[in-house]
Amino acid sequence: MMVNQRLDLLTDYPFQRLRDLLGDAPAGGPKRAEPISMALGEPQLGAPPLLMQALTAAAGDFGRYPAVNGTPGLRRAIAEWLDRRYGLGAGQGIDPDLEVIPLNGTREGLFALAQIAVPAVRAATRPLVLTPNPFYQCYLGAATMAGAETRLIPAIRESGFLPDLDSLDAETLSRAALMYLCSPGNPQGAIADRAYLTRAVDLAKANDFVLALDECYAEIYDEAPPVGGLEVAAATPDRFRNVVVFHSLSKRSSAPGLRSGFMAGDPEMVKRFAKLRSFGGAPLPGPIAAASEALWRDEAHVEETRRHYRALFDLADDILGNRPGYYRPAGGFFVWLDVGDGAAFAHRAWTEAGVRVLPGGYLAREEPDGSNPGERYVRLALVQDHATTGEALKRLAALMDS
Repeated sequence: MMVNQRLDLLTDYPFQRLRDLLGDAPAGGPKRAEPISMALGEPQLGAPPLLMQALTAAAGDFGRYPAVNGTPGLRRAIAEWLDRRYGLGAGQGIDPDLEVIPLNGTREGLFALAQIAVPAVRAATRPLVLTPNPFYQCYLGAATMAGAETRLIPAIRESGFLPDLDSLDAETLSRAALMYLCSPGNPQGAIADRAYLTRAVDLAKANDFVLALDECYAEIYDEAPPVGGLEVAAATPDRFRNVVVFHSLSKRSSAPGLRSGFMAGDPEMVKRFAKLRSFGGAPLPGPIAAASEALWRDEAHVEETRRHYRALFDLADDILGNRPGYYRPAGGFFVWLDVGDGAAFAHRAWTEAGVRVLPGGYLAREEPDGSNPGERYVRLALVQDHATTGEALKRLAALMDS
């Protein structure tokens, strides 16, 4: 059978690897206690009521084909939110018709962008896609299926859990077609400051590659709101050229099942994405666009969401804070916990404590020297309610102490 053999280059997804690691082993933990999952970053807070209200009011639109580039109302709501959130006024405001496109889940855009940004060339030196290591697995899949070579940049404690941009040599930068960056980071929760983002934007423009800033956790932060890529790029002479950002309602509004996000920035990338989607993509259905518009226009539920996660990290501080492998992240809802051997700890966490966690090595790949920057860690998703999270953290703390 003739198939695309690039697919064979992709390793099993992290959650399949976790299933393989645990196999049929029964959950341990306190007698008659329920197992608890901290492996999947799926918010359990519940979507705000206004989502269903808007969805129901627009239900008639399920009888119509959705527009490729989304509804005008949703694009305006996104543009106005970006303007408010990142202070893009005084001539810097987002053009909702040219610089925004709603997505059927942000993963759609992150994956499809590589099909647009990576040139179709047959050469001994393939284009490079640069990603952090550890990384969101979509980045690797996108690069591989686009025919690019992936260059992993360690995002380790010594570099503030962000890729060291100054480590990129001239040959790497000359071959780069696309760079993925995530801030706040998944899994480490590190936030790129203005100087870091300025450096990333400058590199993209100077070397003519696309900078894709995954900002899906930007509304979940501990103290100061993270700086955004468009906020930095708007101050450059050629504005958003070579820069796009991605945002999602999955985390901001606790609505992962809505499958709604957006890409904004470089109008050429937005136009090309719409063209690609018109052939094989999945536009956002009208009622989901209406619900999304309502969510982007409301801030009250987002403030409540931030208070919820801050309380969970206060809990983590109380339970894990005196252990050397723990730190409180600046953003996101993951604990990136150094346990020495992530896979071994994950197996023990399940079989002895009844808590499912994700080995950090499954979110990374080996470096040329054979090291894996995630292998010492496990990722804990603090997405359950306060009581459940507290119980899970106590079990893990006891396991660490043993």
